[in-house]
Amino acid sequence: MTTDTGTSTRLVGAPLPRVEDPRLLTGGGRYLDDLGPDARAAAFVRSPHAHARITGIDASGATGLDGVLAVYTHKDLTGPMAEPLPVLIPFGLSHARTTHALAKEFVHHVGEPVVMVVARDRYIAEDACQQIQVDYDVLPAVVGIEGARRADHLVHPDVPGNIAAHVVQEVGDAPAEIAAATHTLTLHLDIERSACMPMEGRGVYARWEPVDGGLRLYTSTQNAAGVRAAVATILELPPSRVEVVTPDVGGAFGVKIIHPWPEEVLLPWAARRLGNEIKWVEDRLEHFTSSAHERQQLQTVRVGFNDDGRILGLDVDIQHDTGSYTPYGIVVPFITSTQLLGPYKPGAYRVELTCLYTNTVMVTPYRGAGGPQGVYAMERTMDAIARHLHKDRTDIRQANLIRPEDMPYDQGLIFGDGRPLIYDSGDYPASLQRIKEMIRWDDFATYRAHARAEGRTVGIGISCCVEPTGFGPYEGAHVQIDTTGTVMVATGLTSQGQGHHTAFAQIAAEELGVPLHHVHVTTGDTRRFPYSMGTFASRAAVMAGNAIADAARKVKDKALQTAAEALHTDPADLELAHGQIRAKNDPQTTLPLGTVAALCDPIRYPFDPAARAAAQYDTPADFTTPPLPSDYQTGLQSTGHHSPLRSTFAHAMHAAIVETDPATAEVRILRYCVVHDCGRQINPLIVEGQLHGAVAQGIAGALFERLHYDTKGQLLNTSFRDFLMPYATEIPTIEITRIETPSPLNPLAVKGAGESGINPVYAVLASAIEDAEDIPIQRMPISPSELLALRTQHKTNPAPPEQPGPTTDETPWPQAA
Repeated sequence: MTTDTGTSTRLVGAPLPRVEDPRLLTGGGRYLDDLGPDARAAAFVRSPHAHARITGIDASGATGLDGVLAVYTHKDLTGPMAEPLPVLIPFGLSHARTTHALAKEFVHHVGEPVVMVVARDRYIAEDACQQIQVDYDVLPAVVGIEGARRADHLVHPDVPGNIAAHVVQEVGDAPAEIAAATHTLTLHLDIERSACMPMEGRGVYARWEPVDGGLRLYTSTQNAAGVRAAVATILELPPSRVEVVTPDVGGAFGVKIIHPWPEEVLLPWAARRLGNEIKWVEDRLEHFTSSAHERQQLQTVRVGFNDDGRILGLDVDIQHDTGSYTPYGIVVPFITSTQLLGPYKPGAYRVELTCLYTNTVMVTPYRGAGGPQGVYAMERTMDAIARHLHKDRTDIRQANLIRPEDMPYDQGLIFGDGRPLIYDSGDYPASLQRIKEMIRWDDFATYRAHARAEGRTVGIGISCCVEPTGFGPYEGAHVQIDTTGTVMVATGLTSQGQGHHTAFAQIAAEELGVPLHHVHVTTGDTRRFPYSMGTFASRAAVMAGNAIADAARKVKDKALQTAAEALHTDPADLELAHGQIRAKNDPQTTLPLGTVAALCDPIRYPFDPAARAAAQYDTPADFTTPPLPSDYQTGLQSTGHHSPLRSTFAHAMHAAIVETDPATAEVRILRYCVVHDCGRQINPLIVEGQLHGAVAQGIAGALFERLHYDTKGQLLNTSFRDFLMPYATEIPTIEITRIETPSPLNPLAVKGAGESGINPVYAVLASAIEDAEDIPIQRMPISPSELLALRTQHKTNPAPPEQPGPTTDETPWPQAA
């Protein structure tokens, strides 16, 4: 397989360097804050209270300041602008609640926007915000899952018990199977609240064109098409009058999938009223208190199993903190409940979800979107079964794995996309064997003995996951070859650093037989492609990749047909290679694709000498345009779509070796190994980068990052000084091996790769720490102080049992393979 970017053979699957990186690394990126240098600036007065009634707003101190253009409160909003923002995914919600663009009567979390100021620049706007007096009647705050379910106070007065949703799914009779099982266990697990922290916060830049009554909106988003639809509806504009453009985005990880944010409707609304360009860029405090969080759940797992560790019944209760609002529905805990099953087939399964409102920042998907919590529940259960039966942890997993011959495997549940939870492909036993070989699982007893002799405490852990990818219902793309031979690819999906411009170009280049550098990819610009479901849930490669391939194949067919007519031959006798169409039996007979594109344009044709020559006419007068069929599309272009039967399912298995300091209880990761299957890989280098980044985020969430709320709903760590994030020095070398089981659900046979690097991390590190310390780990993240407290609580720190398995290796390890 060649990786020559100047040829047209087998580009898909080649580990090519990312084509977007030279521009980004040399300062050529264009981010939201690089735009509109002369735009007016917006700033917001945000609630200092977690729960309060607004009793009065006095803006007189701000309106008189030089440079202030306008001050807006909810009373200035009319029509759809005055209504709550939409619920994007209402599935499963009993009581949906969303924020207003500006708080109407109540505020439900610290940081909720109350007043918007527009001024000549951000400095004046911020000064004006300081002069606005908002009076509040402070109400009791509901903080944390325990506080929410006690329901001493209500976040929303019309939502009984603070319950946003209550959902039960079951396959078989899990309680009966557990009651009849030889062995039973109950686990109480806890994952705390955290959040993604992209380098670039949210941002919006709005321009109103009074001549044609049109709006152009630049926004740092994961769904330009969704923003367009929402803004057009709320501002009561025809969608054709709204253009949404996503510039370069400095990271997103889920927080920028919500659409619209209050700022995304307020700025274009004000731009139209004032006739000015207006820009707002989120600062870090606003990101902490006004965007979105994730992760917090309490889980109770009841499991029944036999002497071999085979699960006969699994009953899981999930209490989920959904924050103050539910614009994205209950997607996060619902994915937890279904992704929890992983690569296993429990005999019977019951899951009960309770989603609870609290007076904290709303919870929406963050990379993994409920997956890390689900993997944590199941993998901690697997470890507990092994501990109870005194068996090897990998043997318990082996006993419960779905086999390749079981595929496609129906788990009997409804997934988060509303379709059946059916795994398409995967060889889980092969992956388990491979991860054991990578980490040298069976040799670990020897290494532990060496470490003990040196006074060191080490442990090994393992964790497995299945990642849903390629959510539907559809994605589209447009491919056009212009008269220079350049291939223009456009898709509505946005990009936030995933390498889309490279991967999508590889697909188009291979399908059309052109060099990679002849392909130009545009994403997230509704002017070029106005419809898309958005970039989330590892769906871009599966959905847009197949749509691009579909469009490119249609363009290829048209190119061959057009060239065949010009060359008076059969399309079957022609082929595309190196940016040309050539005769298979006569390589000297060629037509450049640019010339073919000119032949497809009846207007351009008479002015293109190459096209005339190719068609064997000497002058424009010699050419008579034949009648065009009613369905003829001018130009060498086509639109393609991909709408899958259901999601694809990637999988990964992680293993880690850790060392815990006997004095400080600090955790150091000595080795970290990943076996990963995402079907056919478009670009292995990009996949590896996705895995590296995801594992790093998982380590951050498992050992470092958490958000601290006090009992009044005040977030106490709202800066990078207080929100603990790891440096590169805390992230180990990540060793990766791939296994490919192609998906039968799409022509490219691909699956997604964005989140199976993060989903197993909490569980694998809990497993390794527990193995090192011989103390049950039931709460994540875990800090050194918490580990010290656990040691004190257990009073003793006995040596963990030796791992089974012979070894002849006398050399201390681990080191990267």
